[in-house]
Amino acid sequence: EVQLQASGGGLVQAGGSLRLSCVGSGFTFDDYAIGWFRQAPGQGHEGVSCISSSDGSTNYADSAKGRFTISRDNAKNTVYLQMDSLKPEDTAVYYCAARSWPLCGSTYEYWGQGTLVTVSS
Repeated sequence: EVQLQASGGGLVQAGGSLRLSCVGSGFTFDDYAIGWFRQAPGQGHEGVSCISSSDGSTNYADSAKGRFTISRDNAKNTVYLQMDSLKPEDTAVYYCAARSWPLCGSTYEYWGQGTLVTVSS
């Protein structure tokens, strides 16, 4: 069974940092691109960042550039999202997702359950 377990969310003050983790199981983690998405209250899903499996290349939404860093440790089947300089508008449920293709793209087959990030002003 494919599973993605996101964790690391919590309550933080504006300007603070959090590191989210996404642990995958039940599939060949090394072969999958992994993305982070978020959904703020009353909003749709927004892509935040993605990391490929082929060469570790990354991409970021404009809202995340310069503040968030995505990385992966295939030995631990884990992708991280380091979030610095957090803003109240970063408040959302954050999800990780896996794509059965080495490169990042627009479709993801498997989704985790989400972790809540709340940034207070």
